[in-house]
Amino acid sequence: MHDPARGGLTLMAFDFGERRIGVAIGNTLTGGARPLTVIDAQRRDLRFQALADLITEWAPQRLVVGLPRYPDGNPHPFARRCERFAHQLQGRFGLPVELTDERWTSALAPGRDPIDAEAAAILLQGVLDTLSANAPVHSNQ
Repeated sequence: MHDPARGGLTLMAFDFGERRIGVAIGNTLTGGARPLTVIDAQRRDLRFQALADLITEWAPQRLVVGLPRYPDGNPHPFARRCERFAHQLQGRFGLPVELTDERWTSALAPGRDPIDAEAAAILLQGVLDTLSANAPVHSNQ
């Protein structure tokens, strides 16, 4: 959860698919991400109820959605669905949503289930690593 005294932010990431949505959680304080769960995405009403439950429980300040691209960087045809999902998240939950390149996340995920949640954790770890690399350096001098 968000610790204003320490400046930590909780982020929740989604590896969106038509059948399943992988979910991961992470924070800027530890710089780590971990798989959380997989949501059945086939019924829209149940999908958004499950998402609402997770967002209420974990209280993230930012959401991240993987954006599929081909290895050459061109957008995958499924990218539009992911963008629409990101807009729906922002509209329903009023949280900032970041789209991030998810090339290779499923390939890098270990071969164990739930691979969708593992893929979400890999893409979130990339976002956390980027945030950490771009963080301002503070000195006590």
